[in-house]
Amino acid sequence: GLRGRDWPFDLVLTENAEPLGFGANHNRAFALDAARGASEGFAVVNPDIRLRGNPFGPLLAALGSVPHAGLAYPLQVDEGGGRQDHERLLPTPKHLLARHLGHGAPEVPTGATPDWVNAAFLLLVREAFAQVGGFDERFHMYCEDVDLCLRLRLAGWQLARADGAVVVHAAQRASRRRLSHLGWHVRSLLRLWRSRSWHEFRAGQANGQRVGGTS
Repeated sequence: GLRGRDWPFDLVLTENAEPLGFGANHNRAFALDAARGASEGFAVVNPDIRLRGNPFGPLLAALGSVPHAGLAYPLQVDEGGGRQDHERLLPTPKHLLARHLGHGAPEVPTGATPDWVNAAFLLLVREAFAQVGGFDERFHMYCEDVDLCLRLRLAGWQLARADGAVVVHAAQRASRRRLSHLGWHVRSLLRLWRSRSWHEFRAGQANGQRVGGTS
């Protein structure tokens, strides 16, 4: 466990009285960190992430070099070193149907701007996260990262790609194995497609507007 070990930093362990969702857990951690005035940003790191070296130097550099950056993210690879699909396009019912039929969803072209990035590893700017109200806790699990990125970009914040940072993400794809996760995934997608952020972002794309950005 985490207790009873020596750490080279201050470790604050928070235990919930009852299980919470992904977004709710991180919102509470953010609130505790903000109350301590500890930093100007914080990291979201999945338990199935492994580091390749120290990614924080490149992540901080990306935040410093991209105007109005709201978050920075590393390159995610699988255990074999293959690039993962962490940079993605706006999910639509058409894309979901294509994936279900085995055609695969459209991929972000190399060097193009992704609409959102997954939250397996993010370095978030406190001001940006607070401005948009953090994660929407109505998403118990899945799609909370899509919604957060869309709201950040609609508010004018950018997604900063840290090309020098690499992490290994051993994605478990629990939604493919457990019915409870599949149910959460479907409900989250339906909520996302009804959300104001999704409709505003899609409308901006349809009108040829640049919404937020990435660098």
